[in-house]
Amino acid sequence: MTTGLSLTVEGLTVNYGGVSAVRDLSFEVPGGDAVGVIGANGAGKTSTLKAVMGLVPRRSGTLRLGDVDLSGVSARNMVRHGIGYVPEGRHVFTGLPVEKNLLLGAYARKWDAGTRATLAEVYDLFPVLGEMRHRLAGALSGGQQQMLAIGRALMSRPRLLLLDEPSMGLSPKLVGDILTVLQRLRSEGLTLLLVEQNAKLTFEATSSCLVVENGAVAMSGTSAELRNDPRVRQIYLGL
Repeated sequence: MTTGLSLTVEGLTVNYGGVSAVRDLSFEVPGGDAVGVIGANGAGKTSTLKAVMGLVPRRSGTLRLGDVDLSGVSARNMVRHGIGYVPEGRHVFTGLPVEKNLLLGAYARKWDAGTRATLAEVYDLFPVLGEMRHRLAGALSGGQQQMLAIGRALMSRPRLLLLDEPSMGLSPKLVGDILTVLQRLRSEGLTLLLVEQNAKLTFEATSSCLVVENGAVAMSGTSAELRNDPRVRQIYLGL
């Protein structure tokens, strides 16, 4: 996979009508590192990710990937600048074969040796997708569809991968499989920004984390520190 770039977000604000979903949020994801965002439903986690991707309007804020200012870049062009996106709910094309779904993730690339090599890397990461490459995506299990959604995003060779609730609706075993994949991607140098309600997964997959409440950062620190914080343990880990 491609070496990751840093993400810097400053003063991000997102409004829906007169309601602030994200309020003056600032954070950084170092290149090649993984940062998590946890919080309750409605805390602003998904809105933060969508605002970074340009899928919802930003009322204010700046966004940089490496040294490039992407604040004015549209969602459709974010992929060309090196950002991959795995949406909540997977959103695979159920009527298309697995391989066609993957190739759609490479729409901004030419079909050449490099793209074929990326496809081989995705099949190496998710062997089951290679075995089922000609099967319709709608025939896959929920966990397999999540693998497909991640693989599709990787086909663009992103420098930053945004993931929105990748563990949602999965069995504990499949959650463990997704964790293994995230840890491998991180070890290979890809920058990850992970939004999750599953705090346990987030702490194991990332080096640092933000706790978002009411659209603002309530706590931040290393994943190890937050995992041992009494308030976080009670609210997000149920301990």
